[in-house]
Amino acid sequence: MKLYRNLVQAVVNALQDIFDDNQYADKVIERILKSNPKWGARDRAFIAENTYEVVRWYRLLYEIDGAPPKVEADWWRLFGIWQLLHEYKLPDWEEFKGLDARAIREKSKKVESVRKINESIPDWLDERAARELEVSWEPVLKALNEPAPVVLRVNTLKMDVLSLQQLLKAEGVETAPLEGGDALRVMVRKNLFSTQAFKQGYFEVQDFASQQVAPYLQVEPGMRVIDACAGAGGKALHLAALMQNKGRIIAMDTEGWKLEELKRRARRAGIDIIEARPVTSTKVIKRLENSADRLLLDVPCSGLGVLRRNPDAKWKLDLAFIEQVRQTQQEILRSYSRMLKPGGLMVYATCSILPSENEHQVATFLKEQEGKFELVRSQYLLPNEFGYDGFFMALLVKREA
Repeated sequence: MKLYRNLVQAVVNALQDIFDDNQYADKVIERILKSNPKWGARDRAFIAENTYEVVRWYRLLYEIDGAPPKVEADWWRLFGIWQLLHEYKLPDWEEFKGLDARAIREKSKKVESVRKINESIPDWLDERAARELEVSWEPVLKALNEPAPVVLRVNTLKMDVLSLQQLLKAEGVETAPLEGGDALRVMVRKNLFSTQAFKQGYFEVQDFASQQVAPYLQVEPGMRVIDACAGAGGKALHLAALMQNKGRIIAMDTEGWKLEELKRRARRAGIDIIEARPVTSTKVIKRLENSADRLLLDVPCSGLGVLRRNPDAKWKLDLAFIEQVRQTQQEILRSYSRMLKPGGLMVYATCSILPSENEHQVATFLKEQEGKFELVRSQYLLPNEFGYDGFFMALLVKREA
């Protein structure tokens, strides 16, 4: 693979923004790709994929190099080490002077038995996850270090799976249907947002595990549904499609800008049953008490189940954040659950793989509620078993008074 200095420089710049300036990887890459419209699809893919891979294997790379990077020259070395580990030949550039492929591979072999280095994660995360998941942690971790596949959710209000597959093929996008849903897996990465199919609202990009949450809520056309932590609305849009755009969905979030994005997405999808309602005070919750047939609580979480697509998160998280987000989850369960009617169904969901954020939270909530709610069932979607992001879902029913 031939390397071009300007593309490698773009990767190095991205890495500095992500680690030195503590910016989010996806936003950094988006900004850098927009900075040069002359880059073609292959150039853009090179920048994005190599940035994510160095982020993913950051600890392994700096342990091989001998110390964490401090200046720009160190980031060039880490990029070079990554290339040599994959047996790519480096050009005779000054930035790569002194990098020896054989020595690098020997150092890599020496740390193969040290999981936290070989799998490139912080000490605290390895210890916490191993304690909670026990023998399941190692296969889950290996799966989380694999690049994330791109999956589309077909907007069934406008299109069916096979028809969309044909339309995308005509636009140069190869896909394959996935069993058990209205989903297509993208086989070769493309700029999907420039396709006519996207602009017409025929699909949304949504991981296949995330697509399992909305059906878990068992919605029906005509229902009154609340998505209480809606964000930019991926699951609210899915709920609307399952409801055949009949009924009412109240999409709530504490961050209004996310709801503005939901409104744009809903217009593109041809959905008019979603009402975006910012959570500005506890009065918003109180006004909706006992009003929802269905309630979705896709709560804030550590995001450890989606590290394959957000690998920078493992370098930004810490134990203090985990404890803080657990408190937030319990507060949401306690206060937001009041919006559900007696006899209604509620789903508590996270994109975390830690029991302390999942079944332990549900158990604490049920104990506090003293019989007002009952667990119907729960399910883990683990990346090593399901093949996509890590998710947890619990379905609860509010008992009749």
